[in-house]
Amino acid sequence: MKKKTFNVDEKLMREAKAACGAATETETVRLGLEALVRHAAYQRARTFLGSERGQEQIDVPRRREKPAPKRRVA
Repeated sequence: MKKKTFNVDEKLMREAKAACGAATETETVRLGLEALVRHAAYQRARTFLGSERGQEQIDVPRRREKPAPKRRVA
């Protein structure tokens, strides 16, 4: 684990801390980064889906095989 120093808006940090229920600022940053990584992975996975929810489904005609001839039972 590395120690980092950075500038963060105090109001934003308070809001983030309250939103995620973190006890410390370190936990707030960790939870925020984990959420960002999960979101990015979700966005990448969505690119593999055919269509998004809410979009109109395009009706694609399908070919049907001709039915097999009926057999006569002797």
